[in-house]
Amino acid sequence: MTDIAVTIAGSDSSGGAGIQADLKTFSALGVYAASVITALTAQNTQGVCAIHDVPADFIAAQIDAVFSDLDVNAVKIGMLSRTTTIEVVAKGLDRHRARNIVLDPVMVATSGDRLLAPDAIEAMRTLLIPRALVVTPNLPEAAALLGHAPARSESEMEEQARAVLGIGARSVLIKGGHGGGQESIDLLVDATGVTRFSATRIAAQNTHGSGCTLSSAIAAGLAKGLALKAAVGDAKTYVTAAIASADALKIGRGHGPLHHFHGLWRKP
Repeated sequence: MTDIAVTIAGSDSSGGAGIQADLKTFSALGVYAASVITALTAQNTQGVCAIHDVPADFIAAQIDAVFSDLDVNAVKIGMLSRTTTIEVVAKGLDRHRARNIVLDPVMVATSGDRLLAPDAIEAMRTLLIPRALVVTPNLPEAAALLGHAPARSESEMEEQARAVLGIGARSVLIKGGHGGGQESIDLLVDATGVTRFSATRIAAQNTHGSGCTLSSAIAAGLAKGLALKAAVGDAKTYVTAAIASADALKIGRGHGPLHHFHGLWRKP
């Protein structure tokens, strides 16, 4: 059988984040990639210029087309900009009994542009978080989900992750990339305890799409049959290497993308 993962997310016209980052990640990690596009963005390495939401009935049609034909092993969910989109995705997941759902609660782009309407946060909390195997917020996203200030320490990260568990999540990977210090620390928290994943923090200009890439790398691991902790560990390793190699790329004038194919492209 071929390992298949689907990404349900927005399109990034510059290719560094969103659907494009997810498809690159799945492909780089040896998983067949399918997609459901929820929004079109006009963006580049310097920011988001415009967003066009895909109509809800067409999102549903994409979900039905993919899941009725492909044996999907894992699902990555990214940008869902409004409440109606969240509602139709939740119904589609239930309709097709989707499994191994990785929810990346995308709210703000690397450039600072808002990608989730404020009134859609409650829909995210009630309709999607309880359906996910793992939710992967960064520090600002976890804070927004809870109405708190961003965590400033590992103990506060764990506290906020447990609060997201209280919303109904089965497990939470709270990501410390927005924090400080020499290490970039992520905590995977579930009912059984806490697993710490750390890597040396890399001073790189090109980090666009890092959150999308991590969540899709986790989904790729789950699609290949890995347990969640192993999938997270492999994903952390992959993203760290993609960031370390990113400045070898010369893409745009702002925050460029990770090097998704760092292990595959021939070195110059």
